[in-house]
Amino acid sequence: MFISSAFAQTAPAAAAAGGDLQSSLMGMLPLVLMFVVLYFVMIRPQMKKAKEHKAMIDALAKGDEVATAGGVLGKVSKLGDTYVHIEIANGVEVMLQRSAVVQVLPKGSIK
Repeated sequence: MFISSAFAQTAPAAAAAGGDLQSSLMGMLPLVLMFVVLYFVMIRPQMKKAKEHKAMIDALAKGDEVATAGGVLGKVSKLGDTYVHIEIANGVEVMLQRSAVVQVLPKGSIK
């Protein structure tokens, strides 16, 4: 009553032979453009940030003042291959993974 019947129509034989390749390439163009934009807007900056974080972690030295992912501030007291010991108060030392360090603070930031 409300929906009318729809009948499929066949495409003309002459148009199907030459226009198929061009129409399929034009149909893929928006998808390719979206991927390119996604790469430059999201993927590339994230890779750059990860590379900078790795360089910062590799450059850690004893005596650096750091902030961790949990918000703890402290001074690096010992360094290991995968772990770093941070002194957060006099006589209080915690052991964290190197990747938990998110920022190296300027000298004298922690008093």
